[in-house]
Amino acid sequence: MPIDPMTLIMFALIAVLIIFMIRNGRKRQQAAQEMQSNLRPGAEVMLQSGIYGTIEEVDEEANRVTVRSGSSTLVVHRNAVGQIVAPVEPTEADEHTVAPDDDPEFGERVSEGEQKAAAGADEAASDAEAASSDESAGGESTDEGKDKA
Repeated sequence: MPIDPMTLIMFALIAVLIIFMIRNGRKRQQAAQEMQSNLRPGAEVMLQSGIYGTIEEVDEEANRVTVRSGSSTLVVHRNAVGQIVAPVEPTEADEHTVAPDDDPEFGERVSEGEQKAAAGADEAASDAEAASSDESAGGESTDEGKDKA
């Protein structure tokens, strides 16, 4: 049974349509995730109902956001925030830093600044451990030496 060229073209167009639908969905999901992660107190937002306001508080557990609009305070669900009009710059405490015990995941790239910070923290931790072990060992021997003298 020969395959009709029009049938092949039709299936190819359907496959391309499905690929673009999946790609567009992933982009929208990533944009929504980025917006949710940027909800911080002080950010100016527009709710889906068209109300503009400033975020005062974000409750992660209850998925609620407290928004001040003029003289009114509104408590809304996180998903009611339609867009962030003026984001707040993240503070240094909010930024991700590599802790001494954090190892990168397999295949994860670590910048040179993070490597130096991690190496400095590892050296400081090993110096502190060596100092504490010297104090505990040295403290007993000096006390014994004082008792003998």
